[in-house]
Amino acid sequence: MPPITDTRPALLLSMGSGIAERLLTDAHRDRLAALTRTDPRLVAHDLDSPGPAVAAALAEAEILLTCWGATPLTAEVLDRAPRLKAVVHAAGSIKHHITEACWERGITVTSAAAANALPVAEYTVAAILFAGKRVLRSAQQYTALRTDQPWVEESAGWGNYRRTVGIVGASRIGRRVLDLLRPFDLEVLLHDPYVTAPPPGVELVGLDELCARSSIVSVHAPQLPATYRMIGAAQLASMPDGATLVNTSRGSLVDEDALLPHLTSGRLHAVLDVTDPELPAADSPLYTLPNVLLTPHVAGSLGNELHRMADQALEEIARYGRGEPFLEEVRADDLTRSA
Repeated sequence: MPPITDTRPALLLSMGSGIAERLLTDAHRDRLAALTRTDPRLVAHDLDSPGPAVAAALAEAEILLTCWGATPLTAEVLDRAPRLKAVVHAAGSIKHHITEACWERGITVTSAAAANALPVAEYTVAAILFAGKRVLRSAQQYTALRTDQPWVEESAGWGNYRRTVGIVGASRIGRRVLDLLRPFDLEVLLHDPYVTAPPPGVELVGLDELCARSSIVSVHAPQLPATYRMIGAAQLASMPDGATLVNTSRGSLVDEDALLPHLTSGRLHAVLDVTDPELPAADSPLYTLPNVLLTPHVAGSLGNELHRMADQALEEIARYGRGEPFLEEVRADDLTRSA
């Protein structure tokens, strides 16, 4: 009797050191081993100069399962992967490792950006609601004074009832934020040049009008040449006194030189999960200003949230094995207006 041929696709994991251990649980590895012909313990950290085991696995791989720190898939790397047909990225943006050579060779790409969008949107909604309630300010005052305060008198301008919130960018994350904001009694504005019909209850406006009318402005546009410093001096100056800027997108979208005077004077508040540069200088006032909540790019998937991205990636691999199209395929044209 002839041997039974294993028709499962061969797969290789490619990602930065230590990522696979945080991304994949034992259950994920077991499922990966069941879905594919792969050694889930073998992780390629460097495809440019692979060792013998990685080189052999790369030569056989039909699928690459990638995450943060994956080697860019240049033409030279792809020459070592003649059977590669798909890249399943268990994270958000693919711009760091998918090259023009991938598209030229007809490699299909999918991303877990949808799974990564949810924690960013959750962080954003929490930031919006806390900003409207002036949680940062009241917590600081309470800690400093440690006495009863006339909070009712001080809070005349606080609260989230009918507060106007402006969302800049109907990206995957921006749309998630709009969905999560729906149950709240907020007036929601949206700016996105590619949107012609906003969701129900959302008013589509220009960027300048959005900034001028919003008590809270939250940035969700992708990092592109066209969005560089899109929140600039004019937009910041038009924001109402006491307004809050929330940025969970990329620091380059906000002109921080123009923002800082508004923050140091106390006229505006900010919740910044991203900055430009990504790590502010050690003497940056962003670290110490009482009206700034600065976090170290933690809005995206962390801890057990990584497992959501792994779940989505494995579902895509299962679809591939069944001969079905990916649910979250990324095409080259998408990158002209997405992160």
